[in-house]
Amino acid sequence: MKFTAKTVAALKLPAGRSETIYFDDTLPGFGLRLRSGGARTWIYQYKLGDKHRRVTLGSAAALDLSKARDQTVKLYAQVKLGQDPAGQKQEGRVRALQTFEAVLDGFLRAQRRRLKQRSCAECERYLLRYFKPFHGLPIGSINRQAVSTRIRTITADNGPVAADRARSWLSSFYSWAMREGLTETNPVIGSNRPSEPKPRNRVLSDDELADIWHALGAGHFANIVHLLILTGLRRNEVGDLGWSEIDAANAVLRLPGDRVKNGIPHTVQLSDAALGIIAAQPKRLHRDLVFGAAQRGFNGWGHCKRRLDERIADARKASKAKPMPPWVLHDIRRTVATRLGDLGVQPHVVEAVLNHQSGAKRGVAGVYNKSPYERDTKTAMGLWADHVRSIVEKSERKVLKFPKNQG
Repeated sequence: MKFTAKTVAALKLPAGRSETIYFDDTLPGFGLRLRSGGARTWIYQYKLGDKHRRVTLGSAAALDLSKARDQTVKLYAQVKLGQDPAGQKQEGRVRALQTFEAVLDGFLRAQRRRLKQRSCAECERYLLRYFKPFHGLPIGSINRQAVSTRIRTITADNGPVAADRARSWLSSFYSWAMREGLTETNPVIGSNRPSEPKPRNRVLSDDELADIWHALGAGHFANIVHLLILTGLRRNEVGDLGWSEIDAANAVLRLPGDRVKNGIPHTVQLSDAALGIIAAQPKRLHRDLVFGAAQRGFNGWGHCKRRLDERIADARKASKAKPMPPWVLHDIRRTVATRLGDLGVQPHVVEAVLNHQSGAKRGVAGVYNKSPYERDTKTAMGLWADHVRSIVEKSERKVLKFPKNQG
């Protein structure tokens, strides 16, 4: 039988049958499947080796005869070239189920086994939050244009540094997925990197520190930034602080190696002011983290920083002072180090305060000199806290002396 509009319309399901297939005599494998429920579906059937394969083309109600025939001609040509259209279609269905989010779950599990906690948290933050618009898409459908568009959005919303790190983690994710055979390409390759920022050297003035302190107000973010100013720690070292890391009796924080950048456990001397801020935080049942909510540390950095900048701008405008130049939270750490030097603290003590392994602790000295300079760092933190108090209260600073044997 040759399929025409008239002959196809006349085809009926034989009595007593729940399903049957009629084939077109002029195009091998081209058929129409009828079912007892009334469904009429175009199919293409062929043989690959010893196996019969079948491809469903679509409903006869939605796909007319000429279009169904055209599709079959293309599939017939593919089979003649040794291809397997049914297998390719099935593979396409499988790949469609391999969404960005589903594949990402496997990648993150692999990273948790090999990365330090801090790096793993950074990886999760960038891929789970910054690339959330990709999560429901098949991993293979995301192309370079989509990546570039998303990177531009991240740059606009979060700055070039965050965008560059996000791009780097995305590339690592796709490289892993390629090695796992889950995608054929890495769409990050060839995309433009965000504008690389110049090395930062911003050091806040005493007036700027005071303005930041006064504009913070109350809440977790305010308490965290107050502690950043008093300790010189990195933001995540305070934002993810746990009660188990606080030794109030000895006035120190004991940060394990997996919580600091260089992997070396860090003992942080706390001034009375810093201890007071920590002691004022309420403890929550079944939760070790001091700040943040649920099972995560503090994570509202961008929003809270923008609100802080707005309050500083309003205060300066009201006092007819010049606008405060742009700054980031990490500038506080650089400011603490610089100001400690200005106050007479020796470089090796400043490095101990910051948990740096460079300069005075580099090379042979770093191998044999394991002193944490606890007395010196405690004195330095007390001196710094008094300096902060003096600029915040605009009062006279006390004079503290270092032990004579600081070296």
